[in-house]
Amino acid sequence: MFNHVWGLLTHPGREFQQISQEKETVSHLYTRYILLMAAIPVICSFIGTTYFGWMFGDGQVVKVMPIIAIYIGIVFYGMLLAAVAIVGKVIHVMARRYHQRPDLSQCIIFAGYTATPMFLSGIVALYPLVWMCLLAGIIGLCYCAYLLYSGIPAFLNIDRSEGFIFSSSTLAIGILVLEALLGLTVLLWGYGAHFW
Repeated sequence: MFNHVWGLLTHPGREFQQISQEKETVSHLYTRYILLMAAIPVICSFIGTTYFGWMFGDGQVVKVMPIIAIYIGIVFYGMLLAAVAIVGKVIHVMARRYHQRPDLSQCIIFAGYTATPMFLSGIVALYPLVWMCLLAGIIGLCYCAYLLYSGIPAFLNIDRSEGFIFSSSTLAIGILVLEALLGLTVLLWGYGAHFW
């Protein structure tokens, strides 16, 4: 499964073709890939916020108690897992008008692999500088968009112009899901910081 990570980062077109040829199920994807990949930002955020603390430009450091960080991490983890399923559902609903109508499980699998750069960008939360986390998040989002734009035409067997429109719509909705996720995460970590 993790050879897909390298393939998605180096040659996404070929990797998406290989992924589409595999007969993978959603439960297999979650147990062998998403559960582990989604743990990266959760574990890194836990370590960063409990040991180093959030560092702001004015020199202020805000730490979170470990027990509070565990509860926040569990909720954050659940939100990440749900976000993959939500984006997969969005792709499924939007793909109904195309000739090759993938089922919901195929769409969730596609969304899970497309989210790989966002999961990997969570590594920077080990040492949580606000500007560095924002930069890593933007880079991760841009690469997710690249994966989406390059993967959708092959996934739906449509031409690039239709794929561009479909990908743009999916990306817009995915960004809304990401903003909601980030907003809830900031609220949770901010709430947890008041208990320190």
